[in-house]
Amino acid sequence: MATVKIRPVQPTELTTLWQIGFSNPQAEWLKWNGPYFHDELPSEVVFTHLIGPHDWLDDQRNWVIIVDEQIVGSVNYHFVDDDLKRWLEVGILIFDDTHWGQHIGQQALPLWLDHLFQAVTDLPHIGLTTWSGNERMMHLASKIGLNQEGRIPQVRYWQDQYFDSVKYGILRSDWLTLRHLS
Repeated sequence: MATVKIRPVQPTELTTLWQIGFSNPQAEWLKWNGPYFHDELPSEVVFTHLIGPHDWLDDQRNWVIIVDEQIVGSVNYHFVDDDLKRWLEVGILIFDDTHWGQHIGQQALPLWLDHLFQAVTDLPHIGLTTWSGNERMMHLASKIGLNQEGRIPQVRYWQDQYFDSVKYGILRSDWLTLRHLS
């Protein structure tokens, strides 16, 4: 298994990150990362000039995943209740599907949760939401110790089919015990 690291992106890496992760509107990861939202990828100008929600340098809500000193993906967090900042959820992307199945996410996501619980938030819970069409993400969430906390049937519509929204999460105390950090 390769050694996986996570860290903030460096200013000199923004163009590379855009090219690896966001330049291809046909990228395989887009078919699994909430495709029912129909999000558009940022242009290189928007991404590299830190305009709007793609400010990877200042807000630290997005970090890169590094394998063999190369960027292969990203981890992120956002607040579901943006104004109150009491409900935090995480996400993970492995950009190139040739890296899928190498357990990169299984190493990167726990590192991200460790970082968030230890250095970013004192919240008692962190969640992750996916959809029933993304079996890899559901497997990853369970594999690293997140609990399935909710399933909302047939609310995600994609390619003429309804899927469930599936919510995972873990309490701080349970995560710290699981990771032997308390």
